[in-house]
Amino acid sequence: MKVLQAYRFALDPTPRQERALASHVGARRFAFNWGLALVKERLEARTRGEDVEVPWTLPALRREWNRQKHVVAPWWRENSKEAYSSGLDGLARALQSWSKSRKGERKGRRVGFPRFRKKGRGRESVRFTTGAIRVDDKSHVVLPRIGRVKTHEPTTALLRRIEAGTARILSATVAREGGRWFVSFTCEVERQPGRPRFPWRVVGVDAGVRHLAVLSTGTVWPNPRPLEKALRKISRWNRALARRQKGSRRWQQARRQLARLYARVRNIRQDALHKLTHHLATTYGVVVVENLHVAGMLKNRRLARVLADAALAEIRRQLQYKCGWYGSWLVEASTFYPSSKRCSRCGAVKERLILGSAPTGARHVGWCWTGMRTPRGISRPWRPPSPGVARRR
Repeated sequence: MKVLQAYRFALDPTPRQERALASHVGARRFAFNWGLALVKERLEARTRGEDVEVPWTLPALRREWNRQKHVVAPWWRENSKEAYSSGLDGLARALQSWSKSRKGERKGRRVGFPRFRKKGRGRESVRFTTGAIRVDDKSHVVLPRIGRVKTHEPTTALLRRIEAGTARILSATVAREGGRWFVSFTCEVERQPGRPRFPWRVVGVDAGVRHLAVLSTGTVWPNPRPLEKALRKISRWNRALARRQKGSRRWQQARRQLARLYARVRNIRQDALHKLTHHLATTYGVVVVENLHVAGMLKNRRLARVLADAALAEIRRQLQYKCGWYGSWLVEASTFYPSSKRCSRCGAVKERLILGSAPTGARHVGWCWTGMRTPRGISRPWRPPSPGVARRR
């Protein structure tokens, strides 16, 4: 079967290549801002009653760019044409998302009108779809106008597939994250149908914040909580950034340190999620997960940060494509299925369950707290006795 798969490698560019990569990122940002200013100007002309064409799609934006690039950007030949095309493509996608959101054709929260990009804000990336894009050997890649760039890690995983004819590079995206440069190759890969180790087994996955996942087999997958562990360092460097003069050398140093901290948090989280989903997809024949409404759960101020740190929706997203790769089935339980309110032993459902009312691990070991009564006959949620406290007889 043919699938789209990305291979990501860290780059080790020379100072000249690093300046060229930054120039391409800046060219993409310039094209995006130029196209957005043109669209706003044409929309204002239409409100005044003038009959003008508003370039809304990528072909229309490219035509306008080719007409005016010699005037607005006489230095355009210094970078690959793909840098400007990447910026215009991002603008066209943003305009289309805004239009669909206004008409109610787009799912999710409402999308606002595109805003101008600022240097140092947002994701800095550029996408190449044509030109010299290839993996040269196990430690070098080739990019348009940039040339042969060394990589920090071996590219053997992708190189072997290309040499065997089972992978074809479609595009390459270069991005700067945490002070480092990365390249991601989007490839069309021919994969052999997989088969899990135990295709007859069914496993239920309960994603949470105390534990990243608790399986119906009793296995508990720990939650690394990378953001919670890094909050002290992040707070300290945020204070340092606020106290230093904006634009100074030490201010730039604090920004780079903060970027590295956030990149480390993301990498630890992604590592835990990929290990969990790979284990599930390659071990069990049927994987059952909850279709959680994470956006609504994030509105709870008490849980928002820990929920975002756990990235619960990412587990289901990764399982959607990994189960197809390795031959297992993914079943999504309904959002309103009372999994947290149902006792695993007797099946009783607690109608109203507030934070802190359920005992830790109750539904995983078979304890039932619904309808439990105290010795005095007062119905209240069951709580485990405190450790070291003797029970009165």
